[in-house]
Amino acid sequence: MHTITQQLLDALHIEATGVPIYVQLREQMLGAMGAGFLKPGDQMPTMRQVAVALRVDLNTVRHAYDDLEKLGAVRLERGRGTFVADPPAPAHPDAQALAADKLARQTLAQAKAAGVTTDLLLQRIAALAALKEDLR
Repeated sequence: MHTITQQLLDALHIEATGVPIYVQLREQMLGAMGAGFLKPGDQMPTMRQVAVALRVDLNTVRHAYDDLEKLGAVRLERGRGTFVADPPAPAHPDAQALAADKLARQTLAQAKAAGVTTDLLLQRIAALAALKEDLR
């Protein structure tokens, strides 16, 4: 099995937090993409591989992959598999601002629901952004 695929399968986990399993999978995969572990063009594990590795229903994994495809994070190539998508071309500045506002609202709401303060969230985002800049 491909090394990245096996490493991702080994890293995925399900927690009994009340968060739906497909959401946990989607967020972990987005996190792997955001951290640079999964890069554009990398092949994702098959839905069946994820379902077997985590002992979850295939439809649950399909739901997570469908969400990732709707977000534009992955692309499905019939007969070949699922691949991490290339980042989209930069949108018009007005469209970027609207998208950033929407994403910021969603992130703030998720942080509040998780008991994370806005200040801590801002600090962590700044630290992660600085780290990513250092890696370039």
